[in-house]
Amino acid sequence: MVLDPEARVLASAGREFPQSYPQDGWVEHQPEDIWQSVHDAALEALRRAGVRAADCLGIGITNQRETTLLWERESGRPIHPAIVWQDRRSAEACEKLKREGHEAEIRQRTGLLLDPYFSATKIAWMLDELPGCRERAEAGALCFGTVDSYLLWRLSGGRVHATDPSNAARTLLYDLHLGAFSPALAQRFRVPMALLPELRDTAGLFGHTQGAGFVPDGIPIAAMAGDQSAALFGQTCFRPGEAKCTYGTGAFLLVNTGEKAVLSKKGLLTSVAWSVGGRPMFFLEGSAFIAGAAIQWLRDGLGLIRDAAEVEALAAQVPDAGGLSFVPALVGLGAPYWDPNARGLLTGITRDTQAAHVARAVLEGVALQITDLSRAMQSDWELGLQRLRVDGGAARNDLLMQFQADVCDLVIDRPLCIETTALGAAYLAGLGLGVFRNLEHIREKHRIEKTFSPAMDAAQREAHLQRWSKAVAKSLSD
Repeated sequence: MVLDPEARVLASAGREFPQSYPQDGWVEHQPEDIWQSVHDAALEALRRAGVRAADCLGIGITNQRETTLLWERESGRPIHPAIVWQDRRSAEACEKLKREGHEAEIRQRTGLLLDPYFSATKIAWMLDELPGCRERAEAGALCFGTVDSYLLWRLSGGRVHATDPSNAARTLLYDLHLGAFSPALAQRFRVPMALLPELRDTAGLFGHTQGAGFVPDGIPIAAMAGDQSAALFGQTCFRPGEAKCTYGTGAFLLVNTGEKAVLSKKGLLTSVAWSVGGRPMFFLEGSAFIAGAAIQWLRDGLGLIRDAAEVEALAAQVPDAGGLSFVPALVGLGAPYWDPNARGLLTGITRDTQAAHVARAVLEGVALQITDLSRAMQSDWELGLQRLRVDGGAARNDLLMQFQADVCDLVIDRPLCIETTALGAAYLAGLGLGVFRNLEHIREKHRIEKTFSPAMDAAQREAHLQRWSKAVAKSLSD
């Protein structure tokens, strides 16, 4: 995404790249595919904007947070495909740590749960399974990074190995109270400290481009933030109590809790939103592993639609889901259940069930899991939620957004630019470069395109929630 100094989006571009599933529960990306997608999308966005790469004031990076890469410090060559955040191969390692009684201490230090979602057990799996990998890591010959660190390494010609707190806080190796990677946590997960990147503020100078190819040398890399933190920033949720939900591959509901790290009693995560000027801000987060990916499943797995954008029109052909309930546990369930072995479920099928009913049930299932998250969040967060800002590809779907407002009983605001993850990275880069004076200067740029208000009566809402609860109970591994 290319922005001008007034925060106007001049152009954007995207590139899809392959995702592989080598075994049940395994999800991988090829690092070179990630890099090539960035290379191609950046060139296309610059071309569409009519801007020369040499005229760029700076670059902001945002990324999938927990997706884990290891590469050679000397050559930059990845030693294994990236293990994606959705990957469940380290579930047994997490269960072992739970049985040994470590979960409470790890949760208190990190704000996270013991789950294969996070990076630490993914790293340990590679160190254990790849011949010679652990010895090389301990000797300092390898680098670990989430996608931000890997892109920074490539953009800087291998000169900078760093990350920011919003990404570090998703590894299970970062102590929220110390504001640093913890040697004790690294020892617990058997991850050598020599692997870990340097920590820097979210907005500020990380380095300059060197040999990247699609931009000239010397362009400042001025911000890095995990995707959900970037989206929270892009939605200008700068004040405690302001919340957003991003509908990407998964769905992520976050509320800004300010300078206070609030530990959840309802299975939500506590993490770093961003650190600017050395001051960390925190959030509570509810994660649903499958959102847009459920629509992709309708397209690629079932062949009910040819394009993801067709799902709304198909679902609108029927007035309701015809008694169907869909639980999107295609790779387990996240908050508030945290069951990696839960499986997707479609119930209520009759002879009258049509493709449109299935499409509508999938959209409703996505919204109902977000409702679980919003209820948990309102229980944990003493100020409650009144409004929710939405973004991401599936937020374009009016039917989904209205149903979301109805079952959550919240007003929903959709901004003019729904790609707020990229927008947040640009805002942070502008802040790091001094293009934007402060947060209020950025807030002035934010525009709402459409508001969805609850229109469902309480009895109907409760019927949806009860049917959903019964379906979830059937999908859980217990």
